[in-house]
Order: sequence, then structure tokens, then C-alpha cells
Amino acid sequence: MNPYRTHNCEELRKGNIGQQVRLAGWVETIRDHGGVTFIHLRDHYGVTQIVINDEALMAGVGKEHVISARGTLRARDGDTINPRLSTGEVELQVDDLTILGKSVSQLPFEIAESMKTREEVRLIYRFLDLRNPAMHQNIVMRSAITRFLRSKMESLGFMEIQTPILTSSSPEGARDYLVPSRKHHGMFYALPQAPQIFKQLLMVSGFDRYFQIAPCFRDEDSRADRSPGEFYQLDFEMAFATQEEVFAVAEEVLYDTFSAFSDKEISAAPFVRIPFAECMAKYGTDKPDLRNPLIINDLTDFFTDVDFAPFRKKPVRGIVAPNCADAPKSFFERMLAFATEEIGMQGLGYISVLEGMALKGPIVKFLSEEKQQTLISMLGLKENDTLFFISDAPKLVDKLAGQIRTQLGKNLDLIDHNRFAFCFVTDFPMYAENEDTGAIEFTHNPFSMPQGEMQALETMNPLEIKAYQYDIVCNGVELSSGAVRNHRPDVMLKAFEIAGYAQQDIEAKFSALFNAFHYGAPPHAGMAPGLDRIVMLLTGQESIRDVVAFPMNANAQDLLLGAPRPVTELQLREAHIKIR
Repeated sequence: MNPYRTHNCEELRKGNIGQQVRLAGWVETIRDHGGVTFIHLRDHYGVTQIVINDEALMAGVGKEHVISARGTLRARDGDTINPRLSTGEVELQVDDLTILGKSVSQLPFEIAESMKTREEVRLIYRFLDLRNPAMHQNIVMRSAITRFLRSKMESLGFMEIQTPILTSSSPEGARDYLVPSRKHHGMFYALPQAPQIFKQLLMVSGFDRYFQIAPCFRDEDSRADRSPGEFYQLDFEMAFATQEEVFAVAEEVLYDTFSAFSDKEISAAPFVRIPFAECMAKYGTDKPDLRNPLIINDLTDFFTDVDFAPFRKKPVRGIVAPNCADAPKSFFERMLAFATEEIGMQGLGYISVLEGMALKGPIVKFLSEEKQQTLISMLGLKENDTLFFISDAPKLVDKLAGQIRTQLGKNLDLIDHNRFAFCFVTDFPMYAENEDTGAIEFTHNPFSMPQGEMQALETMNPLEIKAYQYDIVCNGVELSSGAVRNHRPDVMLKAFEIAGYAQQDIEAKFSALFNAFHYGAPPHAGMAPGLDRIVMLLTGQESIRDVVAFPMNANAQDLLLGAPRPVTELQLREAHIKIR
């Protein structure tokens, strides 16, 4: 028999009344009612109230002490039932109490208030932060989601295969974490940014459907939806698969997962497909939040014959915001402050539609009556609408318009928070021009198959070539990226040549993959939805760190264990490293 407990702190109910019970857990609260002490005892599963009448049993007991208490379960009086607890109809009358582990008397924060505490303190005392039932439930939810994803992938015929953590450095878009080799002087391993090369090698090896919950390591700056060092993704790859077949798997897995763990409305399959160019034009981002109904309109051609200096020889975008022309002056002041102070615009012009469809605003005097009517007609303007204008350099205007669209959606409360709106963003450009050097670079995954394959690479302007690359976006969060892979060595050579790589570069950096492709590689495709981001969305958290058990802070530091930290001179010598 377990010497600490007979039941956990969530399972006792009225049917257990009269039984001899032993519970163990942490002392969450202590209420002394003059000779009678009430304790909320908390464990992994829940909370049960225990009652102590003998003051001697309370000697030395404090908050967050770990105790084991034995006694008789009894019904609570009707006026003391706690409907907020699943065990709220019963309580344990304690006859014996043992302190198993003491806590310091001065806690760094109240457990129940930990999520309101400064993040630095939370991370130093993460073991206390995780006692908060809300934080604890996030990790429980993560475990359940991970288990569901594994089961779902196996039901679809995918085989889980682990790939190496110590591997070689490769140019995949982010900085590698490097690991020095003790046995090979001056040589380094790298932690994988993703299992990209390994999963493609598995396809060449004859496996048909692979997946794993894969750890990925990228030495990059932190974001709310990505940890700065380590993150996890549901990585999967399929042999002899088309883009649409990958989409079908992703749609089923994500729809079923979100349905299993949320009561919100979820986009039904097939998810909306939005080509990259259209996405940037309509939403100003390749991560659109489709819960926001606002659309960006290209008004550049409309203003070509309008003599308004701020729009002269620059692209112009317009966003129609409904039912806000009569908003208080403070609304427009907040939008202007956001535009100029937060995202660096020179200003934010707008036209309001008044009663009788009269237009009002500084720009109106530059528009003839005919142009005003054209504007009303082409944008479907209605009374009380406001048309906001964004104009800037071609490389900035879409991004700025997207940020204004997002802010308008928030300020006008247009976002439906009871939906998960999924879409695929497709047809990414294969290449882009580096703004500083003018060189042609890969924009996405360098192992993607270009649309048109070799013919496109040999005959088209590289900046016009599209790739079989795609993202899944949900509520403005990029959940996944993926691609139909380039499985032909001749196409691979040409694709990398355009990006400035010689054959010897490929053979040096991607020797295993390039070599394997000469031994019969099947067409293959896949993607990798981010597990951390899925859990973040399903738990309604704003930061990915609230769904990771032991995250780094935004500055890539593990404040709990003190990493990174110096190592000894002996360790450095063994790894053949000298600190400059």
C-alpha cells in the first residue's frame, strides 16, 4: 500500500463519504478559524479541502509544504459546499498529518498569481510557476495534444522515426547552434534547424510515410510565437506525393486536433488557398488573420491622375473601415499615433463617408466629383465608412498596410475570437533579390522544387519563378511551412547555381542528399506544423513560453539552470577551443 496517499486530490466524491482516506500534496491555502484549520490541499490532479481540529497537528505546517494527511471523508454542510471545486461537496477530517517536505516561508510570488509576475522571476522559479493550476494545465494539455497527434499520424499510415540531434551545419536560413568535437580537432557538429535532410533521405531509403515530434534548434531572436533556441514541430514527409495530398493530410490532422481540444468554430476542409502575391496584396502579410474582414485595396492606378503630392510616384493602398466615421476624435488620434510612432509611417490619411454619401477629409479637395463617385463605386463605400490611405516605397507599402489593417481590426473589435481560421499560403517566390548586395537568394526552403522544374530555371527570370512551397496559417500565426521537394540532382544543381552556389559548394554542404539523389530518389513532399504554436493557440496563450515547461527567456537564457554559463579551462582544452 502506498504510504503517502490512497487517492489523489481530485477523485473523492460523495460516494467516498465515511471512508478512511490518505491524501498527499502541497498546502495551497491555510484558513484558521479559531481552533479549526481548513487547508486546500493541491496535487497534480486537483484540490481537496482538509480539516484539522487538533492544533498540534498543525505544528510547523506552512504554505507550499508537502504533507500527507489521513482521516475520514465527510460531507460538507450545505452552506459550505464549494461549487468551484470538483471535490467541493466533501472534505477530509484529519486524524494524522505528516510533513514530507518543507517550503521556505517567504515565497517569491503567490502561486495563484504567478502569471501576473515579472517573467524573469517566473523563469528563475519555474518549478513554482508550474504549480499554478493554469500553467500546470497548459503542460497537461500539451501532453494530451502530443499524444493525439501521434495517434492521428499513425492512423494515417505514418511511421515515427527519430533523426539525429548531432549533425552537420547547413545553410537553412538561421544561425546554427554549434557543438565542438573533442575527438576531431577544430571540427564542429551543429544542432539541426529541422530534420530536413534526414527526412528526405528517409524517402530515398524507401520509407513511404515518416513523422516525428521533432526538436529543432535555431540561434535566432525571440518572438512571441517562437522560442529563441529550441522548439518542436510535427514533422512529416510522404513519398510519391503531390502538394494536394500533403494538404489533405494537414487538413485532417489539424481539423481533428483543434476539434478535439476546442469548442471554437474551425475552418472546414478544404482550407482556403491564397497565392503569396494575392496574400500580400490583400492582407499585407504572408500570415493573414482571416478573422479580420478588412481587405487592402490597391489604389495606385486611381491616383495616377490626382495631383496630391504625398501619393505622387508611390504605390497607394486603401482600407475601408466600416461604421467608424462617427467614431470619437480619439480613435483617429490613436490610429495616427500607431502609424507614425510605432510603425514609422509619415502620416495616415483618411476620407470619411458622411450622411448622404458626402466625402470629408483633407484629400477630398484633390478629387473631382467624378473621381469621388468612382472611388465610392469601386470600393463599395457606405455611409459612416472611413477609407484609410497608406502610401510608401514599393518594398514597404504592403507591410505597412498590413499593420494598419491589423490595428484597425483590433481597435474596431472586428476579430471573431471564437474562430480558428485556417488557410494555405501557396506559390511562394523561389528567389528574391538581396536589398544590400543585389544578389539572388532563396526566399524559403532551398530544397523545394521550382514550378516548371528545369525549364523554368533555364528560361525564366529567377525573380518570377514560383516554388512548390506553402505555409499553413491560423489566426495570423504561421503554423507550418512545407514544400514539394526537389528530388532531381540536375534541377538541384541549377537551382543552387542561380543562388550563387557552385557544384563543389553543394557537394561540400549537402553531400549526403546530393549523393543519394543519384541512386533513384522518389518525388516527395511534406511539411512541419509547429507543436508549440498549436498548443499556444489551443490554450489561448499570448506567449509560446507559457506552453513550454522550461523555456529560455527572450534573450536566449535559461534562468532556472543558468545557461549559458562559463565552463572550465579543462573543458575548453578538451574541445580545442580558446576564448577570444
